[in-house]
Amino acid sequence: MADQHDLARELLGLAEDDHVAAGALLDVAAVSDAIVGFHAQQAVEKAFKAILAEHGEIFPFTHNVGLLMQLCEDAGVVAPSSLAEADLLTPYGVALRYGTKPPATVDRQSALDLAGEAVAWARGFIEN
Repeated sequence: MADQHDLARELLGLAEDDHVAAGALLDVAAVSDAIVGFHAQQAVEKAFKAILAEHGEIFPFTHNVGLLMQLCEDAGVVAPSSLAEADLLTPYGVALRYGTKPPATVDRQSALDLAGEAVAWARGFIEN
């Protein structure tokens, strides 16, 4: 049976994959902002969940980045100020992929930057 550290490492790997996907799609004009935003949101979501898992915390099935940020804070892990606006990515989560008009909350580069910050932050907890 996998332990919380193994789960954290798995989630971090998935977050890194989504971050790479968002970066690869960043300059592809045929790909919508919503798709880049989706992968950025997924990277951030999984990075926060990885941190929660590493700290032995139970987290709900949610795509709400703000809630995950709060759960981290409740566990004594405060996100860096560079992630203060990460919740802007929440609307790009899975529900958005099913027919809802994409929000105009962040541009592609900002979304990618937030994803990169979240992944790097999580990596610092899990690989140390």
